[in-house]
Amino acid sequence: MRRHLNTLFVTTEGSWLRKDGENIVVEVEGAERGRVPIHMMGGVVCFGRVGLSPPLMGYCAELGVAVSFLSEHGRFLARVEGPCSGNVLLRRRQYRMADDPDACLPVVRAIVAAKTANQRTVIRRALRDHGAAPDGDGRDRLEEAQRRLGDVARRAAAAAGVDEARGHEGDGAAAYFGVFDRLIRHDDPAMRFSGRSRRPPLDAPNALLSFLYAMLGHDCRSALESVGLDPQVGFLHRDRPGRAGLALDLMEEFRPVLADRVALSLINRRQVGPKDFRRPGNGAVLLDDDARRTVLTAYQDRKKDEIVHPFLDEKVSFGLLPFVQAQLLARHLRGDPGGYPPFVWK
Repeated sequence: MRRHLNTLFVTTEGSWLRKDGENIVVEVEGAERGRVPIHMMGGVVCFGRVGLSPPLMGYCAELGVAVSFLSEHGRFLARVEGPCSGNVLLRRRQYRMADDPDACLPVVRAIVAAKTANQRTVIRRALRDHGAAPDGDGRDRLEEAQRRLGDVARRAAAAAGVDEARGHEGDGAAAYFGVFDRLIRHDDPAMRFSGRSRRPPLDAPNALLSFLYAMLGHDCRSALESVGLDPQVGFLHRDRPGRAGLALDLMEEFRPVLADRVALSLINRRQVGPKDFRRPGNGAVLLDDDARRTVLTAYQDRKKDEIVHPFLDEKVSFGLLPFVQAQLLARHLRGDPGGYPPFVWK
Protein backbone atom coordinates (compact mmCIF):
# COMPACT_ATOMS: atom_id res chain seq x y z
CA MET A 1 0.00 0.00 0.00
CA ARG A 2 1.27 3.48 -0.85
CA ARG A 3 2.61 5.47 2.09
CA HIS A 4 0.64 8.59 3.01
CA LEU A 5 2.76 11.62 2.03
CA ASN A 6 2.23 15.20 3.13
CA THR A 7 1.49 18.22 0.98
CA LEU A 8 3.39 21.45 1.58
CA PHE A 9 1.03 24.43 1.32
CA VAL A 10 2.77 27.81 0.98
CA THR A 11 0.35 30.69 1.59
CA THR A 12 2.63 33.62 2.53
CA GLU A 13 2.98 36.16 -0.28
CA GLY A 14 6.59 36.72 -1.33
CA SER A 15 7.84 33.34 -0.12
CA TRP A 16 10.88 31.82 -1.84
CA LEU A 17 11.47 28.06 -1.88
CA ARG A 18 14.91 26.59 -2.49
CA LYS A 19 16.71 23.26 -2.26
CA ASP A 20 19.20 22.58 0.52
CA GLY A 21 20.47 19.02 0.30
CA GLU A 22 17.39 16.79 0.64
CA ASN A 23 15.22 19.58 2.09
CA ILE A 24 12.83 22.23 0.86
CA VAL A 25 13.65 25.52 2.57
CA VAL A 26 11.00 28.24 2.79
CA GLU A 27 12.28 31.81 3.07
CA VAL A 28 10.36 35.06 3.53
CA GLU A 29 12.25 38.34 3.03
CA GLY A 30 15.53 36.42 3.21
CA ALA A 31 14.79 34.76 6.55
CA GLU A 32 14.28 31.02 6.81
CA ARG A 33 10.74 30.19 8.00
CA GLY A 34 10.91 26.42 7.77
CA ARG A 35 12.32 23.35 6.08
CA VAL A 36 10.90 19.93 5.29
CA PRO A 37 12.46 16.74 3.83
CA ILE A 38 11.52 16.41 0.17
CA HIS A 39 11.10 12.63 0.44
CA MET A 40 8.20 13.20 2.88
CA MET A 41 6.30 15.34 0.38
CA GLY A 42 3.70 14.17 -2.10
CA GLY A 43 3.23 17.64 -3.55
CA VAL A 44 3.84 21.37 -3.12
CA VAL A 45 0.98 23.85 -3.53
CA CYS A 46 1.82 27.56 -3.80
CA PHE A 47 -0.77 30.32 -3.33
CA GLY A 48 -0.29 33.75 -4.84
CA ARG A 49 3.14 35.29 -5.32
CA VAL A 50 5.45 32.41 -4.39
CA GLY A 51 8.71 31.55 -6.17
CA LEU A 52 10.86 28.41 -6.48
CA SER A 53 14.51 28.02 -7.43
CA PRO A 54 15.24 26.07 -10.65
CA PRO A 55 17.28 23.43 -8.75
CA LEU A 56 14.31 22.77 -6.45
CA MET A 57 11.90 22.54 -9.40
CA GLY A 58 14.19 20.08 -11.15
CA TYR A 59 14.67 17.94 -8.06
CA CYS A 60 10.93 17.83 -7.33
CA ALA A 61 10.28 16.77 -10.94
CA GLU A 62 12.93 14.07 -10.66
CA LEU A 63 11.33 12.65 -7.50
CA GLY A 64 7.78 12.90 -8.81
CA VAL A 65 6.76 15.69 -6.40
CA ALA A 66 4.34 17.86 -8.37
CA VAL A 67 4.41 21.62 -7.78
CA SER A 68 1.10 23.43 -8.31
CA PHE A 69 0.59 27.19 -8.53
CA LEU A 70 -2.77 28.65 -7.52
CA SER A 71 -4.05 32.18 -7.24
CA GLU A 72 -4.37 33.57 -3.72
CA HIS A 73 -8.03 32.50 -3.81
CA GLY A 74 -7.35 28.89 -4.87
CA ARG A 75 -7.84 29.09 -8.66
CA PHE A 76 -5.50 26.72 -10.52
CA LEU A 77 -2.84 28.49 -12.58
CA ALA A 78 -0.08 26.03 -13.52
CA ARG A 79 1.70 22.84 -12.56
CA VAL A 80 5.32 21.72 -12.79
CA GLU A 81 6.00 18.00 -13.06
CA GLY A 82 8.52 15.57 -14.47
CA PRO A 83 8.31 13.38 -17.58
CA CYS A 84 5.12 11.36 -18.11
CA SER A 85 5.31 8.02 -16.36
CA GLY A 86 3.25 4.88 -16.49
CA ASN A 87 2.35 2.44 -19.20
CA VAL A 88 1.62 4.09 -22.56
CA LEU A 89 -0.67 1.15 -23.38
CA LEU A 90 -2.80 2.05 -20.35
CA ARG A 91 -3.23 5.63 -21.58
CA ARG A 92 -4.06 4.44 -25.10
CA ARG A 93 -6.75 2.22 -23.59
CA GLN A 94 -8.06 5.20 -21.64
CA TYR A 95 -8.35 7.30 -24.81
CA ARG A 96 -10.14 4.54 -26.72
CA MET A 97 -12.59 3.99 -23.89
CA ALA A 98 -13.29 7.72 -23.58
CA ASP A 99 -14.29 7.77 -27.26
CA ASP A 100 -16.67 4.82 -26.81
CA PRO A 101 -19.81 5.75 -24.80
CA ASP A 102 -20.74 2.10 -24.28
CA ALA A 103 -17.29 1.26 -22.90
CA CYS A 104 -17.15 4.15 -20.44
CA LEU A 105 -20.79 3.83 -19.30
CA PRO A 106 -20.04 1.36 -16.43
CA VAL A 107 -17.45 3.77 -14.98
CA VAL A 108 -19.77 6.77 -15.35
CA ARG A 109 -22.63 4.90 -13.67
CA ALA A 110 -20.37 3.87 -10.79
CA ILE A 111 -19.05 7.41 -10.24
CA VAL A 112 -22.47 9.08 -10.28
CA ALA A 113 -24.08 6.44 -8.08
CA ALA A 114 -21.23 6.65 -5.54
CA LYS A 115 -21.24 10.46 -5.46
CA THR A 116 -24.98 10.57 -4.89
CA ALA A 117 -24.84 7.85 -2.24
CA ASN A 118 -22.07 9.78 -0.44
CA GLN A 119 -24.13 12.97 -0.55
CA ARG A 120 -26.95 11.02 1.04
CA THR A 121 -24.59 9.81 3.78
CA VAL A 122 -23.60 13.42 4.59
CA ILE A 123 -27.27 14.22 5.22
CA ARG A 124 -27.96 11.02 7.15
CA ARG A 125 -24.95 11.56 9.41
CA ALA A 126 -26.05 15.11 10.12
CA LEU A 127 -29.53 13.87 11.03
CA ARG A 128 -28.07 11.19 13.26
CA ASP A 129 -25.33 13.20 14.95
CA HIS A 130 -26.94 16.58 15.40
CA GLY A 131 -30.59 16.34 14.59
CA ALA A 132 -29.47 18.84 11.90
CA ALA A 133 -32.59 21.04 11.86
CA PRO A 134 -34.59 21.47 15.07
CA ASP A 135 -37.74 22.65 13.31
CA GLY A 136 -40.00 19.94 11.96
CA ASP A 137 -40.19 21.34 8.44
CA GLY A 138 -36.40 21.51 8.13
CA ARG A 139 -35.97 17.94 9.31
CA ASP A 140 -38.70 16.78 6.96
CA ARG A 141 -36.90 18.43 4.05
CA LEU A 142 -33.66 16.68 4.95
CA GLU A 143 -35.42 13.33 5.25
CA GLU A 144 -37.04 13.85 1.86
CA ALA A 145 -33.69 14.87 0.29
CA GLN A 146 -31.89 11.77 1.57
CA ARG A 147 -34.70 9.56 0.25
CA ARG A 148 -34.53 11.31 -3.12
CA LEU A 149 -30.75 10.90 -3.25
CA GLY A 150 -31.10 7.20 -2.55
CA ASP A 151 -33.52 6.92 -5.45
CA VAL A 152 -31.22 8.91 -7.76
CA ALA A 153 -28.27 6.67 -6.83
CA ARG A 154 -30.26 3.55 -7.75
CA ARG A 155 -31.37 5.04 -11.06
CA ALA A 156 -27.84 6.22 -11.87
CA ALA A 157 -26.47 2.71 -11.27
CA ALA A 158 -28.89 1.43 -13.91
CA ALA A 159 -28.61 4.30 -16.42
CA ALA A 160 -28.92 3.22 -20.05
CA GLY A 161 -26.48 5.81 -21.37
CA VAL A 162 -23.83 8.34 -20.36
CA ASP A 163 -26.11 11.34 -20.93
CA GLU A 164 -28.79 9.73 -18.78
CA ALA A 165 -26.25 9.20 -15.99
CA ARG A 166 -25.20 12.86 -16.28
CA GLY A 167 -28.84 13.83 -15.90
CA HIS A 168 -29.10 11.79 -12.72
CA GLU A 169 -25.95 13.50 -11.41
CA GLY A 170 -27.66 16.86 -11.94
CA ASP A 171 -30.80 15.64 -10.15
CA GLY A 172 -28.71 14.52 -7.20
CA ALA A 173 -26.84 17.83 -7.01
CA ALA A 174 -30.15 19.75 -7.04
CA ALA A 175 -31.53 17.64 -4.19
CA TYR A 176 -28.33 17.85 -2.14
CA PHE A 177 -27.53 21.54 -2.49
CA GLY A 178 -31.23 22.35 -2.15
CA VAL A 179 -30.98 21.41 1.54
CA PHE A 180 -27.27 22.10 2.18
CA ASP A 181 -28.13 25.25 4.14
CA ARG A 182 -30.12 23.06 6.57
CA LEU A 183 -26.87 21.31 7.50
CA ILE A 184 -25.34 24.59 8.72
CA ARG A 185 -25.82 25.30 12.43
CA HIS A 186 -24.44 28.85 12.46
CA ASP A 187 -26.87 31.62 13.33
CA ASP A 188 -25.11 34.48 11.57
CA PRO A 189 -26.81 35.33 8.22
CA ALA A 190 -23.36 35.89 6.70
CA MET A 191 -22.68 32.15 7.02
CA ARG A 192 -25.79 30.94 5.24
CA PHE A 193 -25.72 28.98 1.97
CA SER A 194 -27.80 30.46 -0.86
CA GLY A 195 -27.23 27.82 -3.54
CA ARG A 196 -24.09 26.58 -5.28
CA SER A 197 -22.16 29.43 -6.92
CA ARG A 198 -18.73 29.46 -8.55
CA ARG A 199 -16.39 31.90 -10.29
CA PRO A 200 -16.90 33.79 -8.07
CA PRO A 201 -18.43 32.22 -4.95
CA LEU A 202 -21.20 34.46 -3.68
CA ASP A 203 -21.35 33.46 -0.02
CA ALA A 204 -19.07 32.11 2.71
CA PRO A 205 -19.97 28.39 2.41
CA ASN A 206 -19.39 28.53 -1.35
CA ALA A 207 -16.01 30.19 -0.80
CA LEU A 208 -15.07 27.31 1.52
CA LEU A 209 -16.33 24.66 -0.89
CA SER A 210 -14.52 26.13 -3.89
CA PHE A 211 -11.26 26.36 -1.96
CA LEU A 212 -11.51 22.78 -0.71
CA TYR A 213 -12.45 21.49 -4.17
CA ALA A 214 -9.26 23.09 -5.52
CA MET A 215 -7.22 21.16 -2.93
CA LEU A 216 -9.06 17.93 -3.69
CA GLY A 217 -8.50 18.45 -7.41
CA HIS A 218 -4.75 18.68 -6.83
CA ASP A 219 -4.79 15.39 -4.91
CA CYS A 220 -6.89 13.58 -7.52
CA ARG A 221 -4.74 14.76 -10.39
CA SER A 222 -1.60 13.61 -8.58
CA ALA A 223 -3.21 10.23 -7.87
CA LEU A 224 -4.07 9.65 -11.53
CA GLU A 225 -0.62 10.66 -12.74
CA SER A 226 0.98 8.33 -10.19
CA VAL A 227 -0.67 5.29 -11.81
CA GLY A 228 0.03 6.43 -15.39
CA LEU A 229 -3.41 7.80 -16.37
CA ASP A 230 -3.96 11.06 -18.22
CA PRO A 231 -5.94 13.40 -15.92
CA GLN A 232 -7.18 15.47 -18.88
CA VAL A 233 -9.30 12.77 -20.57
CA GLY A 234 -12.36 11.80 -18.58
CA PHE A 235 -15.49 9.71 -18.95
CA LEU A 236 -18.18 11.63 -17.05
CA HIS A 237 -16.79 15.09 -17.87
CA ARG A 238 -16.54 15.91 -21.56
CA ASP A 239 -13.20 17.00 -23.02
CA ARG A 240 -12.59 20.73 -22.81
CA PRO A 241 -9.30 22.60 -23.33
CA GLY A 242 -7.67 23.28 -19.99
CA ARG A 243 -10.02 21.03 -17.99
CA ALA A 244 -8.69 17.93 -16.23
CA GLY A 245 -11.72 15.75 -17.03
CA LEU A 246 -10.56 12.51 -15.40
CA ALA A 247 -9.40 14.33 -12.26
CA LEU A 248 -12.89 15.86 -12.03
CA ASP A 249 -14.39 12.38 -12.52
CA LEU A 250 -12.33 10.98 -9.65
CA MET A 251 -13.19 13.96 -7.45
CA GLU A 252 -16.92 13.31 -7.60
CA GLU A 253 -16.82 10.39 -5.17
CA PHE A 254 -14.83 12.44 -2.64
CA ARG A 255 -16.47 15.86 -2.75
CA PRO A 256 -19.02 15.00 -0.02
CA VAL A 257 -16.49 13.07 2.08
CA LEU A 258 -13.31 15.15 1.90
CA ALA A 259 -14.59 18.66 1.13
CA ASP A 260 -18.24 19.15 2.10
CA ARG A 261 -17.85 17.54 5.53
CA VAL A 262 -14.75 19.64 6.27
CA ALA A 263 -16.57 22.83 5.24
CA LEU A 264 -19.58 21.99 7.42
CA SER A 265 -17.38 21.12 10.40
CA LEU A 266 -15.45 24.38 10.14
CA ILE A 267 -18.65 26.41 10.08
CA ASN A 268 -20.59 24.47 12.70
CA ARG A 269 -17.67 24.37 15.14
CA ARG A 270 -17.17 28.15 14.70
CA GLN A 271 -13.61 27.60 13.45
CA VAL A 272 -14.41 30.05 10.66
CA GLY A 273 -16.90 32.88 10.83
CA PRO A 274 -17.95 36.08 9.05
CA LYS A 275 -14.69 37.87 9.98
CA ASP A 276 -12.69 35.27 8.02
CA PHE A 277 -14.07 36.34 4.64
CA ARG A 278 -13.49 39.35 2.42
CA ARG A 279 -16.05 40.95 0.13
CA PRO A 280 -14.14 43.01 -2.45
CA GLY A 281 -17.28 44.67 -3.81
CA ASN A 282 -17.96 42.70 -7.01
CA GLY A 283 -20.30 40.27 -5.25
CA ALA A 284 -17.56 37.73 -4.58
CA VAL A 285 -16.84 36.30 -1.13
CA LEU A 286 -13.25 35.22 -0.54
CA LEU A 287 -11.28 33.60 2.29
CA ASP A 288 -8.68 35.77 3.99
CA ASP A 289 -5.12 34.56 4.61
CA ASP A 290 -5.56 33.34 8.18
CA ALA A 291 -8.76 31.48 7.29
CA ARG A 292 -6.98 29.71 4.41
CA ARG A 293 -4.45 28.35 6.87
CA THR A 294 -7.25 27.16 9.17
CA VAL A 295 -8.97 25.40 6.27
CA LEU A 296 -5.75 23.77 5.05
CA THR A 297 -5.00 22.48 8.55
CA ALA A 298 -8.50 21.00 8.86
CA TYR A 299 -8.22 19.43 5.40
CA GLN A 300 -4.86 17.84 6.21
CA ASP A 301 -6.20 16.54 9.54
CA ARG A 302 -9.18 15.00 7.76
CA LYS A 303 -6.84 13.22 5.35
CA LYS A 304 -5.10 11.55 8.29
CA ASP A 305 -8.31 9.92 9.54
CA GLU A 306 -8.58 6.22 8.72
CA ILE A 307 -11.43 4.14 7.35
CA VAL A 308 -11.86 0.52 6.27
CA HIS A 309 -12.08 0.55 2.49
CA PRO A 310 -15.41 -1.08 1.53
CA PHE A 311 -13.94 -2.98 -1.44
CA LEU A 312 -10.41 -3.82 -0.29
CA ASP A 313 -11.46 -4.44 3.33
CA GLU A 314 -8.23 -2.77 4.46
CA LYS A 315 -7.67 0.21 6.73
CA VAL A 316 -6.62 3.25 4.73
CA SER A 317 -6.37 6.98 5.45
CA PHE A 318 -8.77 9.37 3.73
CA GLY A 319 -5.78 11.04 2.12
CA LEU A 320 -4.89 7.82 0.30
CA LEU A 321 -8.38 7.19 -1.04
CA PRO A 322 -7.79 9.04 -4.35
CA PHE A 323 -4.65 6.93 -4.94
CA VAL A 324 -6.50 3.72 -4.12
CA GLN A 325 -9.37 4.57 -6.46
CA ALA A 326 -6.94 5.61 -9.21
CA GLN A 327 -5.28 2.19 -8.92
CA LEU A 328 -8.66 0.44 -9.08
CA LEU A 329 -9.62 2.48 -12.14
CA ALA A 330 -6.32 1.63 -13.87
CA ARG A 331 -6.90 -2.03 -13.09
CA HIS A 332 -10.35 -1.83 -14.66
CA LEU A 333 -8.92 -0.19 -17.80
CA ARG A 334 -6.40 -3.00 -18.09
CA GLY A 335 -9.30 -5.45 -18.34
CA ASP A 336 -10.00 -6.65 -14.80
CA PRO A 337 -13.32 -8.51 -15.04
CA GLY A 338 -14.62 -7.12 -11.74
CA GLY A 339 -15.31 -3.65 -13.16
CA TYR A 340 -14.54 -0.38 -11.39
CA PRO A 341 -15.62 -0.43 -7.71
CA PRO A 342 -16.33 3.18 -6.63
CA PHE A 343 -15.80 4.44 -3.10
CA VAL A 344 -19.07 4.48 -1.15
CA TRP A 345 -18.90 6.01 2.32
CA LYS A 346 -20.86 4.19 4.99
